[in-house]
Amino acid sequence: MKRYHMKTSFTLPRPVPEGPWRWLVPVLLVLLFLLVLLWLPWQARQMESNERQEQLIADTLWVEQTLRFELARSEEALAALGADLAVDTPPPAALQARLAQMFKNGHELQRIIWYDANGQVKASRGLELPPEGLTQSSRDAAAMARSTRLGRYSEPYGARGLVHGLIDFHLPLYHAGKYMGSLVATYNLQTLLDENVPWWFAQDNALSLLDGDDHVVAQRAAGGPGRGVYTHKRALDLPGSQIVLATDSVKGAPKLLPNLLVGSVIVLALGLVISLVALWRHIARTIAAENALRQQMAFRTAMEDSLLTGLRARDLEGRVTYVNPAFCRMVGLPPEDLLGKMPPMPYWAPEAMTEYESRFRKVLSGQVTPQFETVFQRSDGVRVPVLVFEAPLVDANGRHTGWMSSILDITDRKRAEELNRQQQEKLETSARLATMGEISSMLAHELNQPLAAIASYTAGALNVLARADGDDGAPVDAGMLKRALEQANTQARRAGQIIRSVHEFVKKREPRRETVAIPNVVDGIRALVELQARQSYVSLSVDVPPDLPPVLADRVLIEQVLLNLTRNAIEAMQAIDPERRVLRITAHTGEQGEVAVSVIDNGHGIAPEVAERLFSPFFSTKAEGMGMGLSICRTAIEFHGGTLTHAANPGGGTVFTFTLQQAQTAPVA
Repeated sequence: MKRYHMKTSFTLPRPVPEGPWRWLVPVLLVLLFLLVLLWLPWQARQMESNERQEQLIADTLWVEQTLRFELARSEEALAALGADLAVDTPPPAALQARLAQMFKNGHELQRIIWYDANGQVKASRGLELPPEGLTQSSRDAAAMARSTRLGRYSEPYGARGLVHGLIDFHLPLYHAGKYMGSLVATYNLQTLLDENVPWWFAQDNALSLLDGDDHVVAQRAAGGPGRGVYTHKRALDLPGSQIVLATDSVKGAPKLLPNLLVGSVIVLALGLVISLVALWRHIARTIAAENALRQQMAFRTAMEDSLLTGLRARDLEGRVTYVNPAFCRMVGLPPEDLLGKMPPMPYWAPEAMTEYESRFRKVLSGQVTPQFETVFQRSDGVRVPVLVFEAPLVDANGRHTGWMSSILDITDRKRAEELNRQQQEKLETSARLATMGEISSMLAHELNQPLAAIASYTAGALNVLARADGDDGAPVDAGMLKRALEQANTQARRAGQIIRSVHEFVKKREPRRETVAIPNVVDGIRALVELQARQSYVSLSVDVPPDLPPVLADRVLIEQVLLNLTRNAIEAMQAIDPERRVLRITAHTGEQGEVAVSVIDNGHGIAPEVAERLFSPFFSTKAEGMGMGLSICRTAIEFHGGTLTHAANPGGGTVFTFTLQQAQTAPVA
């Protein structure tokens, strides 16, 4: 029996060599896991800390913008009030009502004081001014505001004990380049915080307003004092003041869990939930901030849409970057036809194209006229007179980025000015007719004399001729006949001069300024003045040098002024002795080269209470007077760029003096 042996190829595996990699990899993985467990809480703490700090900064910026916007709104209201006060003083009741409305719109407003150009208080409302007056800082801010012609804030003051910090805003008032006074508004910084900081932000943060020395002038901490962990400071950027908004969160720094191994499990388990909660919170805050921003934008847009003033912004190259609806309505074009456009603009009137181009070149060179009048052409071809105010646009870094224009449609104002001019012309004509009505009887007597003389002289001439033709054949006395005819001719010219003076005086025409000699003007009305003077037994004395420089004026208007002043002077001397009734007309050249004409009487003079209202329309001391004579006289002289004043005559009576510029220096109408 044969045996068979079977071989197998089975081989045992090679033994794994002993080495450090067998335990090093797991240890590294465990260490990495532990490092991750240690790093995650620390990183979560750092991220939360950074997020809180960033959120605090963002909220602080939002609060700073809110406070600044509230102050800017109040500044605009003060600027609008100041613009009206610089032009004309409203009635006290209307002024107080307007101030009361401003206090109602801004509760932080504590006091408004209106000072005139001499520093005297003309009106005030709110807190009483302390006996010592404004603080030194406030006075310094007032001086800086006047020198720069811009509004300026003072440093805060009064933050002691229960008294909250106050701050003054000084707004200088100018009209036609002349300083007209200032408005001083006092704000309560504590009320400013309480009214404008949201409750939810004050619940999480302690807010303080600090002055330049880091002293607290106002504070709001609804959620308690801050922890000093998350803080941020932001300057309010008020011109002239160094107020800083400081926020200090009531939240403390995140803490690491005492047991990292146990905490890691909690962190890993709750990480997703915490992330979702944090994300939800962040989204909620973002949505709230977006809603607040959207509301602010809607509010500002509504304000811009409701404005009647056109707004236009241009960059440094003259390209239009912004227009508001009022400007679009003014020029009759939609915004898409204006934005991004470069000159020439579609609303430029063809007849003023050269003026526009010249002004645009000045804008590019940085020489901008702050205020000027021009004409725009709407899309339908209608011309619109406008008043334009130009101001530079400056970004947050102080760089000049362009120009902002405020445009006012002055069509109604121009129409009112034209109507006023026509009414003034009618009043002047009425005054001249009234003057002639008063002297009509005297005029008939004056004309009767030359006419009677003419009849007498011509009768004498006829008698001479009759004797020559008589039977005696006497020769004609040529000398006597010549003298009679010359005297008749002189009297005829005298009567004609009187008629022409009256005709020129009452004739209605447009004002015409031309080179006029004052001696000729006085000679032209001398007959009429002497006519009135003789009726009242008044002597006329004229001292007008013949070499006076000529003036640029409307002769008839100046004659009307002289006639009104001389008539008033004659009437003022009715109650004095006849030997003292002397009316003097003098003229001389002033220190500034102007020609001054004076009408001097020895009458009763002008009482102080009458002098205050002497030039007011419809004010008269005469029972039958309309009160328009002196008012028209002053308007006529101011039309020529001169002044009409009065003073007491040292010898008794009044001196009325008006000035006119010489022809070579007088402004063109």
